[in-house]
Amino acid sequence: MIALSPSKLAPAPANPSTSSSSSPPPASFFPNSRKPAPPPRLHVRSGRPRALTGTFSKSSPEEAELSSAPEEDEWLKRLPDKTKPLYSHSLPCIEAWLRNLGFFQSREDRAVWLIELPEWHAQLSLDVTDLYIRYLKSGPGNLEKDVERRFSYALSREDIENAILGGP
Repeated sequence: MIALSPSKLAPAPANPSTSSSSSPPPASFFPNSRKPAPPPRLHVRSGRPRALTGTFSKSSPEEAELSSAPEEDEWLKRLPDKTKPLYSHSLPCIEAWLRNLGFFQSREDRAVWLIELPEWHAQLSLDVTDLYIRYLKSGPGNLEKDVERRFSYALSREDIENAILGGP
């Protein structure tokens, strides 16, 4: 309930037919009014992917299948043709595609995906303008250092898949 003191109220017009209903009330009439808050800013990560430190837990394949199998299948069915550029894919479709390839999502950074194959381990980052893959020297194989590659989202899903799975 709002209580207004008599001094804050405007006097009633003597003749209602001569009052102007189109003029707004004076600003002093609404002592507690404020401008609406600006919308929140969206922070988009850009630049080179950061090196991650921490642990990643990969759920068992059975858990992953049970928890998201129907939803996963739905997004895999919605994948555009493999010759279409990756920018024409929705994020849920890209995520389903990566899971289908054997990647699992980092819990610390949702834009980072990891894969552990017998030949190599890699970290994939979905950046604003490009997709980065870093083959890790800490994994199997004989890499002297981490090997990083960058792919434009303008490339087809098929080309990116072949390049990534081709390994370092």
